[in-house]
Amino acid sequence: MRAPIAAAHSIAGVAEQAGVSVATVSRVLNGHSNVRPATRDKVLAAVESNGYRVNELARNLRTAASRLLLTMVPDVGNPFYAEIVRGIDSVAGQHGYFMLLCDTGADPGRERSYFDLLRRRRADGAICLDPATVQQALAEESGALPWVACCEFDPAMGVPYVGIDNYRAAGDAVRHLLARGHRRIALINSDVGYLYARQRQQGYLDALHDAGITPLDGWRRNLNSLDYEAGASAAAHLMQQADAPSAIFAVSDTLAIGVMHGLRSVGKRVPDDVAVFGFDDISLAAQIDPPLTTIAQPMRELGETAARLLLQRLANPSAEVAGVLLPHRVIVRRSA
Repeated sequence: MRAPIAAAHSIAGVAEQAGVSVATVSRVLNGHSNVRPATRDKVLAAVESNGYRVNELARNLRTAASRLLLTMVPDVGNPFYAEIVRGIDSVAGQHGYFMLLCDTGADPGRERSYFDLLRRRRADGAICLDPATVQQALAEESGALPWVACCEFDPAMGVPYVGIDNYRAAGDAVRHLLARGHRRIALINSDVGYLYARQRQQGYLDALHDAGITPLDGWRRNLNSLDYEAGASAAAHLMQQADAPSAIFAVSDTLAIGVMHGLRSVGKRVPDDVAVFGFDDISLAAQIDPPLTTIAQPMRELGETAARLLLQRLANPSAEVAGVLLPHRVIVRRSA
């Protein structure tokens, strides 16, 4: 009886067990797309049963590639980013790359240190979800580096990007509230240093003006946090006004969920007394009481698209990679 192939723990052993050539195994391990799915599955199964591990250091020295992609996120505690990161990691893994999650805290200094990994060839490329202001601060020195912008982007920077039309999405939110008969609509926004915050604010203002409504300055709150407590505090303050709003549009679901708690704390019912509209459609939005009406961003698809754009840029650094805007949806639930 022939000795078990698994003892070899070698690429040749994997090839023999899978019934393919060593070259085919190499193509699978290096993430090449010109392998049939059934063949890829056989090779991966043989790799697993053999206990074979790719010698990443040796491969990197041969190819001058790290097989590592950076994902730079301003706040890993924000649930909005979770599904985006999963999308990035899924596409990266399908193409033989590992993903390193980097919490920048929206700090240009920390982002610069991650870009240094690209300069030193410790990573092959990066996906940046940091604010456009942070990206712009580094755009000149990082322009030649392989990176793409996701969610936050400025087309003028000339960096491939993927996101949604924030202006239109905010307008859709306000028009939904107007159609429900609301005229006193407040906006709880994040810091206008964020490009998306400025775009959503303009969409809110223009939709009201188109309806013949001039919003009071007191109906707008700009916050430096997107967490639940910030939304609760802002809602409680809004309700102290003599002409308090009958509806609140918050630019993130975490803020909107906080808003609902803040309204309850001052004796207001949602939606009977005040309607609440969120943005993002995180998983918790459908679970709270009442379920949150919101703008759904295609979070998984945003991550997958960002990864594909980056891989396109890595495959052909001189090619023009166009930006992509994905569609949003209004998800109507009971809060508004």
